[in-house]
Amino acid sequence: MFDAKKMEELEKQQKDWKSECLQKSLDKIKMKAEHFPKQFYSPLDIRDFDHGRDLGFPGDYPFTMASHPTAIPAEFLVGARARYSGFGTSEDTRDHFKFLVSKGFTGPSVAFDLPTQIGYDSDHPLAVGEVGNIGVACCTLRDLEVIFDAFQGLPMENLRTSFTCNAQTVVILAMYVALAEKKGVPLAKLTGTVQNDILKEYVARGTYIFPPGPSLRLVADTLVYGTKFLPRFNVMSISSYHIREAGASAAQELGFMFANAIAYIEAGLKAGLQVDDFAPRLSYLGGCGSHFFQEVAKFRAARRIYAKLMKERFGAQDPDSMRLRYPSGNAAHTFTVKKPLNNIVRATVQAMSTLLGGCMGGGFAVPYDEALGLYTERSRKIADDTPRILRMETRLGDMIDPLAGSYYVEYLTNQVEEEVWKILEKIDSLGGAVKAIERGYMQQEIARNAYQIQQDLENGKRVIVGVNKFVEEEEPFEGGMGFDPTVEERQLANLAEIKKERDNQKVKTALDQIRRAAEGKENLMGPVIEAVKLQTTMGEICKVLREVFGEYQPYTQL
Repeated sequence: MFDAKKMEELEKQQKDWKSECLQKSLDKIKMKAEHFPKQFYSPLDIRDFDHGRDLGFPGDYPFTMASHPTAIPAEFLVGARARYSGFGTSEDTRDHFKFLVSKGFTGPSVAFDLPTQIGYDSDHPLAVGEVGNIGVACCTLRDLEVIFDAFQGLPMENLRTSFTCNAQTVVILAMYVALAEKKGVPLAKLTGTVQNDILKEYVARGTYIFPPGPSLRLVADTLVYGTKFLPRFNVMSISSYHIREAGASAAQELGFMFANAIAYIEAGLKAGLQVDDFAPRLSYLGGCGSHFFQEVAKFRAARRIYAKLMKERFGAQDPDSMRLRYPSGNAAHTFTVKKPLNNIVRATVQAMSTLLGGCMGGGFAVPYDEALGLYTERSRKIADDTPRILRMETRLGDMIDPLAGSYYVEYLTNQVEEEVWKILEKIDSLGGAVKAIERGYMQQEIARNAYQIQQDLENGKRVIVGVNKFVEEEEPFEGGMGFDPTVEERQLANLAEIKKERDNQKVKTALDQIRRAAEGKENLMGPVIEAVKLQTTMGEICKVLREVFGEYQPYTQL
């Protein structure tokens, strides 16, 4: 793109500038050139840049500028999805969703409590003290039915439901399918997403149950079932968010996410699917750090890497298989308990990164008091208004990839991409994502980077305002929603009633069918759907699968 002769002239001009203009300035502040940080970029930093090859056009290969050819009007994006929520019993979450619906939000994004996430019922001894905490307790189909009572009057097929579930996805998805069948909704019309990203649980989040092998079998079962019966539903949301939260760098965040994605795609292919049959329904979820320009570059690089990966490695032909559907949330690890109102600024800057970086639904902001606990109504209103202001007042979402062509942003985009390919090559050399996880490679790399970040904070190299610099005495800040101490008692009563009223002999037969399917090669979705219709519990189903598959023992190194 850049003329060779012009580049030679520019090199000479830059050399003259350094020896004259820059050197005079450095002399005044008594600083040597080698110690002065690089503060501007020029065509010399992206010599090989080619617009057609490296950027293309919006919605066209390699999708660097955008996954789609048009920007979605602001009015369509500032209130459709209910905020990620869930707490207490199903009745508590239902009432909260009813409130959100009254404010114009539709489509729940459901958070589950820890026992539910790791396949235990609320009456399991390990669930004591955790029931309804950090999410809603969901043991049975009845629990899910109650939650969705909040959306009466709204056709279920119009709800873009999202479930944050991983190890127990087969059960949650089965419950949702059973609920749709009970309501008479054709499965082909259901829209929504289940996270179903188990590999990142081993390296970053920790809500795993089974070893990687059986877990990938469950992933393949849901991919096959979803491809056949749920053509509008995202049966996976492969996440880099939690990897970043655990301490990964921007490049590691993408590298490890794409390594996991490769393993899932290979599992789908091994199960007999064609890549273009299921890849268009794969969705992704990113995190957004505080380095504004780096995050913009990361999102751009992610789209380009994914397009190349799908086309060159997997031979995808459908452009939809190459489009990275990659929304991003704020980085919770950047939010602070001290001076929590500063989190409004952090959320806004990160929301700007997602907008200008071309993330799907960019501009999303997290309530400032989530560092203190469940968000309050006051903080929710501010967070909801943030994308409205960014999109409707400042019009930041009107233009596609407005930083394209910036020498600095293009340089950073190339840099991130180069680092990610190196990470992928390393993981391939180890035998792929599963082998890398079993050897502790990803875990060690994340831990090493997290440790360096902490060291930089403690020695002042990295600044967090109000934490390690500009620290002031302040009045205690009241924030975070209070926790209801009656939750566990109410949930246990609900669960006991269900177990008493259901046909327990049919439940036993259903569990036996799940065991036989797990021991063989039958797709588990069918038997699990039939089981949850009988009010078989999450814990009972996962107990059978634990007995067949075993439990994962985490990698440790002394």
